[in-house]
Parts: sequence; C-alpha cells; structure tokens
Amino acid sequence: MSRPVSRVLTLLELLQSGGVRTVAELAGRLGVGERTVRRYVDHLVDLDVPVESVRGRYGGYRLAPGHRMPPLMLTDDEALAVLLGLVAGRRTGITAAAGTAGETAAAKVRRVLPERLRHRLDAVLDSLTFTTAPAGSAAPEAAVLLPVADAVRHHRPLAIRYTGSGGSGGSGERTVYPYGLVAHAGRWYVTGRDLSVGADRTFRLDRIHGARVLPGTFEPPPGPGPAERVLTALATAPYRHEVTVRVRGTAEEIRARLPRSVAVVAAADDEGEGEGKGWCRVEIRAERLDWLPGLLASLDRPFVVERPDELRGLVADLANRLMDAARGTPPRD
Repeated sequence: MSRPVSRVLTLLELLQSGGVRTVAELAGRLGVGERTVRRYVDHLVDLDVPVESVRGRYGGYRLAPGHRMPPLMLTDDEALAVLLGLVAGRRTGITAAAGTAGETAAAKVRRVLPERLRHRLDAVLDSLTFTTAPAGSAAPEAAVLLPVADAVRHHRPLAIRYTGSGGSGGSGERTVYPYGLVAHAGRWYVTGRDLSVGADRTFRLDRIHGARVLPGTFEPPPGPGPAERVLTALATAPYRHEVTVRVRGTAEEIRARLPRSVAVVAAADDEGEGEGKGWCRVEIRAERLDWLPGLLASLDRPFVVERPDELRGLVADLANRLMDAARGTPPRD
C-alpha cells in the first residue's frame, strides 16, 4: 500500500474514534503538514465518506451521518470483540439479525483480518466450548426492531400486525403504547398498553410482521419497569395447571430460587393454619406438574400445597422415593 493511501486510511480511523479532531492534532498524528491533512480529507469526501468541517477555536474535522456506511477501521481488539459478539449472539439467540445477516457480517470482518489475527481468532473459536445448547432462532427482523425501538424511545404510539400463539389468541392489527424492549431467554419482547383491549400486554417481536410509528405521544405510566412487566407476564400466562403454594420465608429468599419468569411471589394475606408469620404465597402456571415436586424440595423450606390436589400426590411420591433411597431400599415398581 502506498504511503499516502495508508495515511488516508489512518485519518479515517482517527475520525472514526469519535469527537472533533483539530487539523494540528491530525497533522501531528499523521506526520504531515496541515495542508496535506486538508488534501487527505478531500480524498475521503471524494469517496463519499461524510467528513464534516467544524469552525471555531476548537474546530477541526469529524465524521457526520451519511447516506451509506463508510469503510470501517477496526483495531485488532475491536475486530476480535465484534466477531466474538456475533458468535455469542447466535448461540444465545439474542442477535437482532434475521436470516444469515449475522453470518455474512462475520464473514466480511474475517475476510479483511490480518492473517496472524485470523489464525488467533480461529484458535479461540475452535477451542471454545459452550455449556448450553444453541438457542432457537427467534431474532426479530430489522424492519420490526428499529421502528419499535424508535417508538419506545420517543414515547410514540405503534401500529403492529401480530400473530399470536398457534395463529390465534391476540392475532391481527393493533395499536400499542410501547413501554420498553426486553431481551429474555433468547427472545425479544415489547411490553406496553394494547389500546384494542385496553390492557397491558407483552408481544414477542418475532411474531410481529409489520410495525409502524404513529403520530402523537404518550406518557409511560409509573410502576414496574419493562423487564419486570415481561417476567410477570411470562409467569402469569395461561397454562394447563394453576399452582398455589405457601412457602415459609421472605419474598427475596424465595425469588432467589424461583425467578420472576417462573413464579409470582407475594407475602401471604393470612398467617396460614397456625404456622405463624413469615409465609409467602407462590403462584406458578405450568403445562405439567411432574417437575414441581423437585423444584419445591430444592427450596429447602417448609411449604404447603394449596392447589391442585394432584400436586400433593406427586410430592408424596417424591418423598417416598427419597426415603427409600435414604434407607437403601430398592426402588418400587
């Protein structure tokens, strides 16, 4: 690479680091005169790189928003961080890029890496092992994510086309006052006020097939933040079984074992059947009950099953199996 071209690219890298750079500073970093700096800036402008001149005592040059993305200059550490972020995003399902956008972005970065850095990165990726299976793909489309985020940030109403679970249950056109975006367990959610039903709702972004910001503004209500709203919505979603259990302990102690997305925990309104104070009521929605006895046992706290009756039998069965194991008794058929 010729020396002037190399210096032009170095100038672009300096400007991409942010802020206003004075001509004197740029000249010192590049080892050229100020007139040469201005000529290099003209070269970038000819390449459609949006370099902006700032006047005044502390004036100089800076990058301005343009109609397309200019060549991106990354240090070795920055390139490694970008690629590892893309890999981690795909594994967790949190990458906000539908289809193969994440893979093509990673491929473009890898193609321009210096050979020594590419080999080092391959060594990291080849030796890296994850403890969890890849999350299912539920990345939102950019055409959905960007207008939703814009509406959340500026408190604007949002028109969406939504497909509920199984193609029903809340499907159709609706207008929403979006309170916030939440990423949880590999999925993206938007929580807000659904004006069509007059109630707060939570929507999965991968089920939104069109989003449009509407005129006007709204004031978000006080109360729980977006993350707490989403977790509560997940914990109270309709399932086959509605479970209620009283557990001795504070809400904080119980929530340490039962996350908000699994259970709703609140102080009991009564003192129970002579158990004394210090109890909480735990509500869980579940499609199956077979996993709950082990979960309740893992709390290592006294508990009383209020409903359903079927769960009491499952708890008793688990207790008998544990007693047999403690005594060394062969398992029952």
